[in-house]
Amino acid sequence: MEQRKKKVLVIGVIGADVHAVGNKILYHAFTEAGFDVVNLGVMVSQEEYIAAAIESDADAIVVSSLYGQGELDCRGMREKCDEAGLKGIPLLVGGNIVIGKQKFEDVEKRFKAMGFDRAFPPGTDPQVTIDALREILHMDGDEA
Repeated sequence: MEQRKKKVLVIGVIGADVHAVGNKILYHAFTEAGFDVVNLGVMVSQEEYIAAAIESDADAIVVSSLYGQGELDCRGMREKCDEAGLKGIPLLVGGNIVIGKQKFEDVEKRFKAMGFDRAFPPGTDPQVTIDALREILHMDGDEA
């Protein structure tokens, strides 16, 4: 039986955010789900995500933000990915990605308009993100 390459995810916490707990939870959840995870940790710039995605031949980039500045930190990321040769790479974002109480449907629309494939509200179970990744990456049930 031929060994299939695991899907590679680049994850991290964008911008000046130093919230590490959620990042560690996602790292463990994605790893246990069978993904090969490149964890950039906290305070990650768009350029660092992109460089890591190129270097690891990543299948998707998962951006976390908890300090409310995600919308600013993520602006222009799709364009930078395209320019760097990562045209069409799935971009997912989740956490406390905007300041204040806003309807998540509105927040999600704005992130999709910025080129993100999926946006997840605060407190989303990691399994929801894993399921979304499996769908986006056209994976069947037994491969990660």
